[in-house]
Amino acid sequence: MAGVSAMNMSIFLPSLPAMTVEFDTTYAVMQLSVSMYLAFTALVQIFAGPLADRFGRRPVMLWALLIFVLATIGCLLSTTIELFLFFRMVQSTVAVAMVLSRAIVRDIVPEKESAAMIGYVTMGMSLVPMMAPAVGGFLQGAFGWQATFIFLIAFGLALGALCWADQGETNRDGGMSFAAQVSEYPELFTSRRFWGYAMAATFSTGAFFAFLGGAPYVATHVFELDPTRTGFLFGVPPVGYFFGNYLSGRYSVRLGVNRMILAGTLILVFGMTGSLIVSYAGYGSAIMFFGFCTFVGLGNGMVLPNATAGLLAVRPHLAGTASGVGGAVMIGGGAALSQLAGVALTAGEGSYPLQWIMLGSVLMSLICILYVMRREVTIADT
Repeated sequence: MAGVSAMNMSIFLPSLPAMTVEFDTTYAVMQLSVSMYLAFTALVQIFAGPLADRFGRRPVMLWALLIFVLATIGCLLSTTIELFLFFRMVQSTVAVAMVLSRAIVRDIVPEKESAAMIGYVTMGMSLVPMMAPAVGGFLQGAFGWQATFIFLIAFGLALGALCWADQGETNRDGGMSFAAQVSEYPELFTSRRFWGYAMAATFSTGAFFAFLGGAPYVATHVFELDPTRTGFLFGVPPVGYFFGNYLSGRYSVRLGVNRMILAGTLILVFGMTGSLIVSYAGYGSAIMFFGFCTFVGLGNGMVLPNATAGLLAVRPHLAGTASGVGGAVMIGGGAALSQLAGVALTAGEGSYPLQWIMLGSVLMSLICILYVMRREVTIADT
């Protein structure tokens, strides 16, 4: 459940240049299939949480997967870029799976253990984007872009069958009415702790989403890579994400969420600073560019589980809503940075615009967690 949305977002990235030609459009327009998808994913998450808090995790999940499969069939059969983008936006319904995977963990695991458990869940999830671009690159090279969407249809049907057979209902307290949820929103939305964690996660993932929006262009037009090599190199940053989530699962209970987030943001800043230094020194290459992005994966693997656990703990009985709103803010910011990267790279200045955007984003994440930590110290002193 946690991985299907990430796979849907990344598996077709090696096909973007070929699909640009297929639909007779520009790369900037084709890149809307990433940035607009992220924007609609943010919108879906706003409603997914309250719906799951009201009607339960299981039925909302099953309906979302059905809509995803039908939308993917629409993408496969599209003959114009406008039609493809429409069905691509409907595909964002599968973001429900990402929201509910976190809420279900919070349903069944005590607060102190939730960061560690979310870390292990997302460690498994990280295998999907690690493999997906490589699979997409192979399918593109061997059969064309349509094969990628046939693969997604099969995956969606298989996951739907698994959830139908095995997913139990974890919202054991019963559905919370929309009116009751709304009455609790002010306490959730006015919490500086909630927004501090949400924004730390937003800017941390913002670097990765900027990477998703700009790296296909960099790989094709700057480093002149073929789809197969592009797909393979796209699988490098998720290796770091895998190990970052492992560290979260291993040490979050011992060190606490704030220290883990701080360590993750420092790794992010180190990685992007190093990437720029190497590039300006004249040693920039595809291996160096994607290699340094491994630090983006490693840092995010430490930031996201802990920031998510922090924002879910503000109002545990609104875990679905908190997960949805936090995810919406995160994905919405990612959509903006993804589109910014796509626009900035058309200037023909190599990979530098993308690297600077990513560095700026991770610096903001560092500032956010430092603010949260300082505020907690201030409250403790008073």
